[in-house]
Amino acid sequence: MKPTRTNLLSLMVAALFCGPVLAEDLVKVTVTGEGISAEAARNDALRRALEQGGQTEITSHSQVENFELIRDTIYSRAAGIVKDYKILEEGDGAGGIKYCKIEAMVSKSAVATAWGDVQNVLDQIGRPKVMVWVDETIDGAIQTSSILESKIEEKLVKSGFDVYAREQIDAITQRESADAAAEDDVAKMQALAKDFDCQIFIRGHGNANAAGVEDLYGVQAAMYNCDVQAKTYYTDTARLLASESEPNIRRGARGQMVHSPQAAKSALSAAGQTIVDKTYVTVMENWATQISAGGEIRLEVSGLKVPDAIKLKKKLADIEGVEKVHYQMTKGIANYRIVAKMTAETFTEYLVEPEWEELIEIQDVKLNRIQAKAVGQ
Repeated sequence: MKPTRTNLLSLMVAALFCGPVLAEDLVKVTVTGEGISAEAARNDALRRALEQGGQTEITSHSQVENFELIRDTIYSRAAGIVKDYKILEEGDGAGGIKYCKIEAMVSKSAVATAWGDVQNVLDQIGRPKVMVWVDETIDGAIQTSSILESKIEEKLVKSGFDVYAREQIDAITQRESADAAAEDDVAKMQALAKDFDCQIFIRGHGNANAAGVEDLYGVQAAMYNCDVQAKTYYTDTARLLASESEPNIRRGARGQMVHSPQAAKSALSAAGQTIVDKTYVTVMENWATQISAGGEIRLEVSGLKVPDAIKLKKKLADIEGVEKVHYQMTKGIANYRIVAKMTAETFTEYLVEPEWEELIEIQDVKLNRIQAKAVGQ
């Protein structure tokens, strides 16, 4: 296969003419990535390249608070950091997995800069918070605890996220949460996640149903068919980030009875592992994108009259880095959805300049949501 090249050649020429400082900054690596798609394999290869080429810089921060979270965030931003590479080989691997082999030039200074950027954001807003709520049923009966929920929480906690589990919710809120989950009401779940300052919330379902008893190599096993799904949302906007599902997983456990909770939990655990990994990747990628390149920022301004709200929209659109501004009035609040190449924290820096002081007053800033009121209200 003919290699696909980026601007690797130009960077190497620049290194040749710009002297030893630039050349010493670059580390050349050859790595192979794997994934369920060609894009996933390429992203995995870029992450491995960054991990290998920037190992010294990353290891030097090993004693820093939130090390795992910052490291994994940087890995999730690999496509934006490792810009100079060529694909040597890609194709199908064993078990339907795709692979991608690349040669890349990793800039040690770029890794150091990325580390500083992420650490700065964490210093400003703290660790990201996630709410996870997964309902599971076994033979039609709702379970009081969820294997899938626990696995997602465990994965996120190990990486440094603050996870709000249902066990932490007080009795009154827990009833509200249960009602929202039972109705599968995304708006209600969003409101609950907001109450706990969670930037992301994950809503999932898992079902396991008896599928008979089989003889597996001379051992009687109760078999269960299982399906699981999980959807990931931004809390501030309720925008769906990803929807992952495993429609039909069959697993069993030793036993002669058709109905076996042990076999059902085994099936749910097996089905859930893929969902856990996919959901984790989604959360990390969107968290990394949001704190580095921004995305959609929600600005809510109370107390504005319609003419003033329209004027504010035009003024917002003139800010450097803003690509689009969408506007809507709801119950006396002007809601602006702003597409910008910056985070809400950076965007707020514009809104506290003297020219804005006579218009709006900032009251609260989250990862991608700003709340304000009209001056005089």
